[in-house]
Amino acid sequence: MSLKKEIHIFGFALALLSASGLVHAQSGESTYKQVCASCHGAGVLNAPKFGDKAKWAPLIAEGQPTLTAHAYVGVRAMPPKGGNPNLSIEAFSDALVYMVNNSGGNWKSPDAKMIAAINKEVESRKAGLNKKQ
Repeated sequence: MSLKKEIHIFGFALALLSASGLVHAQSGESTYKQVCASCHGAGVLNAPKFGDKAKWAPLIAEGQPTLTAHAYVGVRAMPPKGGNPNLSIEAFSDALVYMVNNSGGNWKSPDAKMIAAINKEVESRKAGLNKKQ
């Protein structure tokens, strides 16, 4: 098989995985393991532990745009972007979806409309934090 044909088949397979949501699910899990697990795995500084439905329930009830934006900006003892300054809103959102869905929630990987809602809430949150300083 030619290299060009192999690349085409790989691209097609990647597109199918992406359309099915498997790529996002994997990236959410991977980001969780690389960035979030150090605190949310052990409950450091009262972080809600991965899988703790009781602790996550009131947070999940805030809604996906609100919880994602507040956590992305930083909330309580949690630093912005979970302490990784290079983390995109999309990667952060997917990691949060992974945590929520393993802790009693049923969120979808954010589409463009949800990302826009999250970004709007991020700006609102930042504006509110700046007023308090």
